[in-house]
Amino acid sequence: MFELDPVLSADTHIIGQFELCMVLLHKDANYPWCILVPKRRGLREIHHLGELDQQQLMRESSHLSEVMTSLFAPNKMNIAAIGNIVSQLHLHHVARFKDDPTWPKPIWGALPPTDYSAAALQKRIERLRSSLEGEGFSAVVDGGDDRADNNFTP
Repeated sequence: MFELDPVLSADTHIIGQFELCMVLLHKDANYPWCILVPKRRGLREIHHLGELDQQQLMRESSHLSEVMTSLFAPNKMNIAAIGNIVSQLHLHHVARFKDDPTWPKPIWGALPPTDYSAAALQKRIERLRSSLEGEGFSAVVDGGDDRADNNFTP
């Protein structure tokens, strides 16, 4: 059974899932920042996915990027599969702006994380969920607890 890495679980809110990937929102409100995690056990690299899953990952990543571009109108969408701390395969999708606090440098370790207010978090999650609907996406909601279901079976 697939399990989300504990660090990713602690650092994110679950938005929902595509056919292949969980969709997570990073808790750092400094940037619009989503993460895709393929629901496959033991993966560390994209090339560990089979060919069909690689193609599905690119479709899901492209769809998430299009939605984030539509919602946030960034100057640049940064997409990265960096796994130096969390080895479980995951793709960061960060909307970047020329006036964000770390532009044009990388975001990692540049600023302390900023928490969302409860209202801002709820609004961001709702906007992402409603915009992602379709294209094989389904929201993961359980009594308002976005941590309720972090174990998925592919």
